[in-house]
Amino acid sequence: MSELLPSHARVVIVGGGIVGCSVAYHLTRLGWRDVLLLERRQLTCGTTWHAAGLVAQLRATENLTRLARYSQELYKTLEAQTGQATGFQQCGAISLASSPARWEEIRRQASMAAGFGVETEELSPDQAQQMWPLMQVDDIVGAFYFPQDARTNPTDTTQALARGARLGGATLIENVQVMNLLTESGRATGVETQQGTVRAEFVVNCAGMWARQLAKTAGSRVPLHAAEHYYLITEPLPGMQRSLPVLRDMDNHAYYREETGKLMLGVFEPDAMPWGHDGIPESFCFDDLPPDWDRLTPYLEQAMKRIPVLEDTPIQLLFNGPESFTPDDRYWLGPCPEVNNLYIAAGFNSIGIQSAGGAGKVLAQWIADGHEPMDLWDVSTTRMMSFQNNAQYLYDRTRESLGLLYEMHWPFRQYETARGARKSILHDRLLEQGACFGELAGWERANWYAPPGEKAAYQYSFGRQNWFHWQAAEHKAVREAVGLFDQSSFSKFLVQGRDAERALNRISANNVAVPVGKCVYTQWLNERGTIEADLTVTRLESGSFMVVTAPATHTHVLTWLKRNIPTDDHVVITDVTSGLMCLNIQGPKTRTLLEQISKHDFSDGRFPFGTLQEVEIGYATVKALRLTYMGELGWELYIDTEFAPHVYDLLIAAGSAQGLQHCGYHTLQSLRMEKAYREFGHDLGSSDTPIEAGLAFACDFDKPGGFIGRDALLKQKAAGVRKRLVQFLLSDPEPLLYHNEPIYRDGEMVGYTSSAMYGHTLGGAVALGYVNHPEGVDAAFIKGGRYEIEVAGRRYPATASLQPMYDPKSQRIRC
Repeated sequence: MSELLPSHARVVIVGGGIVGCSVAYHLTRLGWRDVLLLERRQLTCGTTWHAAGLVAQLRATENLTRLARYSQELYKTLEAQTGQATGFQQCGAISLASSPARWEEIRRQASMAAGFGVETEELSPDQAQQMWPLMQVDDIVGAFYFPQDARTNPTDTTQALARGARLGGATLIENVQVMNLLTESGRATGVETQQGTVRAEFVVNCAGMWARQLAKTAGSRVPLHAAEHYYLITEPLPGMQRSLPVLRDMDNHAYYREETGKLMLGVFEPDAMPWGHDGIPESFCFDDLPPDWDRLTPYLEQAMKRIPVLEDTPIQLLFNGPESFTPDDRYWLGPCPEVNNLYIAAGFNSIGIQSAGGAGKVLAQWIADGHEPMDLWDVSTTRMMSFQNNAQYLYDRTRESLGLLYEMHWPFRQYETARGARKSILHDRLLEQGACFGELAGWERANWYAPPGEKAAYQYSFGRQNWFHWQAAEHKAVREAVGLFDQSSFSKFLVQGRDAERALNRISANNVAVPVGKCVYTQWLNERGTIEADLTVTRLESGSFMVVTAPATHTHVLTWLKRNIPTDDHVVITDVTSGLMCLNIQGPKTRTLLEQISKHDFSDGRFPFGTLQEVEIGYATVKALRLTYMGELGWELYIDTEFAPHVYDLLIAAGSAQGLQHCGYHTLQSLRMEKAYREFGHDLGSSDTPIEAGLAFACDFDKPGGFIGRDALLKQKAAGVRKRLVQFLLSDPEPLLYHNEPIYRDGEMVGYTSSAMYGHTLGGAVALGYVNHPEGVDAAFIKGGRYEIEVAGRRYPATASLQPMYDPKSQRIRC
C-alpha cells in the first residue's frame, strides 16, 4: 500500500464515512482533482454502516434545513450520476403526538416548516393509522405527515459518493491509519500515517468518533463523545411494506421503519450510556457493542403498546452501535479556530446521513472560497468554550444529549448535566435571593428569581411558564425603579499596544479612534459586508481598549480578532473575563442609587451616555460604563472580581429604598425586545449586513483607512436591500412567540421571526424578524402592509415597525 500513498495532495481528508466521502465528492464537483481521502480501515466501517438511513428535511434552523434538503436532492440523483445504487426512497414520515404538549410542539414545528419551505400535512389519529395500519392510536392527539422525507441505504449512498469522487479525480485509499495531523507556524501542513507522510495545503478532519483524539495531535478541539445507540430488527412481519412512512413516536423515544419486510425500532434513551471514554480501539471496524437488554426493555414494552403485533413477533437482531454526540446536539463544521487550513466535519449526533450531503457541499465551498457560503453559526467550530472539550464534561453531557433529539423541545429548556462548575463569585448570594439558574457557555446564570416561599425551578410548557408573572415584576422594576443583573458571564478582552487603535479600527465598522473613556457600539464584518460580531469597544487608555461581547461568542470573537490583526502589528490580546466581573444596574432610579454609595458625579452633564469613568464605591475602584441593553438609564459596573461581593452588598443595602430588584436574563431579553435591540446568533449573523439589520448608523463610512466590508456595504447601500429587520407586536395579548414563526404580509409569507419575548410594558409578544421582498424593501414597503404571525397553525395580526416601539427617541436613556 505504501507505494500507492502520494507524498503530496492539495487536500487530505481523514475519514471514509459518508461525511468524508461527501467532502471529497463536492471538492471534485468544484473542479479540484488533487484530493486524497484516507480511511483507517474500510469505507463506512465506523458509524456510517450501521446508521438507520433516515433523511428528514426539517431541522431547528432554516440553514440547517437547507442543508438537509440539499442532501435529499443529492441522494435522489447519485445513482444516475455514478451508476451506484443508493436505496433512496421518498417514503415520507409521520410524527405522532400522544400529549397536548407534544401536539403543540409539532404544530409549532409545522408552522416553522412552512417558513422553511418544507411540506407538511396535518393528520387525525385515524388518518395516521390508515397510513400505518399496524399501530394503535388510542392515545394519539394528532400527527403530522412530512411527504418529502426519505430513507436511503447508508453504505450504498457512501459508496456512490466515493465513486463520484473517484470519477471526479479524487484518490481514496483504505487501510491507511493517520497517526498525527501535521502543523507548522499555526498552519496545517499534512498528515503522518503508518505508511508515510503526506504534505498538503488543506487537511479535513472527518474522523467521526476518532475526530477528537485526532484533533489533539494538532492542538485543536473537536468536542464530541461516543455513546451506545440501539435499534432492533424483527423477523419478517406481514404488512411491512417498503413504502411505509418512517414513524416517529417521540413521546416514547422511538422511531419505526421497514427493513426488508421486517420492522426496525430505533431508540433515543433519555439517559444514554457514553462509550469509549478511555479511547476508541484502533481495531474497531464494522463492530458492534454488547447489547444491554435491561436498558432496552422499558422502551420495547412501550413499543409493544404502539405496535401491538410486536408482542408476538420474534426479534432477529438487537444492535448496539456507537455514535458520537456534541454537547449541544449540533455538529462541528468549519475551519479549526486554533490551526489555519485545518477543517472539521464531525459530531453528527445520529443525523449524519441526512446532513452529510449538505455539510460536504458547504465545507467544500468553504475550503475553495476561503469563507463560509452561508450563515453556519449553528454548527460553527467557534461556538463553544475550550473547557467544553474536557473529557469528563463530554461524558456527563452525552448522557443527556442523545435523548434530547426526541425529548420535548420546551422553550427555555435548560441542560441538566455537566452543570455547576462555572459560577459567578456572587452565585451563592443570588441563590439566596431565589435565583433560578440557566447555563450558557458553561456559566451558571440567573434566568429569573422566585419570590420567598416559591421553588426556583422551571415548570416547562409552551404557554406561560411558572416564572412568567415573577419575571413580569422584574421587567416592571427596571422600567420604573432599578433592576440589578449579574453579567459576569459576558466576555471581556483587553486589546493593547501601539497598533491597537489601527488594528481595531480596521476590524470595526464604527470608528473606535475616540477619546479615552468613550464606548463605541460596532459590528465586525467580513469582506462581503455581513456580520461576524456585534459588540462594544471602550477606550481605556491611549493604547488600551476593552472589547465586551456575549459569552456564546467568546471563542468566535477572539478567533476573528486574532486572525484579522496583521502579524507585524504590535498588539496584545488578554482575556480578562474571569478577573473582571460586571454588575449591571438599570432603571430610572439608578442615578439616585449610585449617588447614595459613591461621591462621584453621575449627572448627565458630567457623566454622559456611552462613557466610562473610574468611580469609588466603598473600598473598591470600579469602572462604571454608562450604557444600556434594556432601554433605560443605567450603568455597567466592571469590578475586580475579589471586590465584587463588597460592591454588591453596598448596592443591595442602599437599593431597597429605590425599589431595587434582582433581575435575570429572561428579563434582559424582554427588555431588549421592546427596545428592538439586536442579538448576534439570532437577529444578526453572517447572512446579514448592518444595512439590512438597521444598523447602518454604527458604520463610519468616512473614517480614515475604511474597514473590512466597507466596499460591499457601499454597493448594497447604492443598490438597496431585499430584506430588512423589523420589530413586531402581536395585537392579541395572549399568544407567546419564541422564534422561527412565519411572518405574513398581506397574506403572503415574507419571512420568519428571529427572536421573540413577551413585552410586559407593550402588552404583548414582541418579535424581531426579517421581511423579504425580491423587488426591494424600504420604509414605505414595511408601512404599506398588513402583517400576521403564525403560531401553531393560527395567524395573529401584528403591528410592524422599523423604529423601536418602546421609547423610539431614546429619551429615557439620555436623561
